[in-house]
Amino acid sequence: MTCPGPTFGIFGSGGCGRGIMPLLPDRARAVFVEDAPTVATVNGQRVMALQTFAAMPDPRIVVAVADPAARRAITRRCADAGLAFFDVCATDLLVMDDVSWGEGCLFSSRCTLTSNIRIGSHFHCNIASYVEHDCRIGDFVTFGPGVRCNGNVTIGDGAYIGSGAMIRQGITIGESATVGMGAVVVRDVAPNTVVAGNPSRPLAGR
Repeated sequence: MTCPGPTFGIFGSGGCGRGIMPLLPDRARAVFVEDAPTVATVNGQRVMALQTFAAMPDPRIVVAVADPAARRAITRRCADAGLAFFDVCATDLLVMDDVSWGEGCLFSSRCTLTSNIRIGSHFHCNIASYVEHDCRIGDFVTFGPGVRCNGNVTIGDGAYIGSGAMIRQGITIGESATVGMGAVVVRDVAPNTVVAGNPSRPLAGR
């Protein structure tokens, strides 16, 4: 008797989820998961409600929602439903020496992690981003496409780093901070602060 294998779910069938689904090695066992599905399929993959997915054989899930706060809330609900988390890594992800990360992370195509890096859980590393040596990245951090994170950078939980941002070596970015698209970060960023520009500065009124 053949035992069924795991069922893989990607929570979120929006742009983030649709960009992750093709990276799975076995899409025949994969579905999109939503709270209240409005369609039966997306890009040829089934869409099902979270409760239905949780009743599938050996369900494992990853949350493909870019907003860190939303991702944290959804992850908590998935954990409460008893779901296990898995990672998605593009086949061309380059990982060098002494790199580790937590559960539920997403690494898109052409990403690079060099050496002596520690990354928390549920990290999103979007297309063509890199993390250089000796960085420390917290839980529920999002990198947009093309983020350049240089060495000895520390990033707090729930930070969002926009597409094309460049972070100078040795910088600290606080918890739940937001770095705008294309920003060049040359000074530390306080928690819950929004910065943008070159060089980056806090946005007025934020």
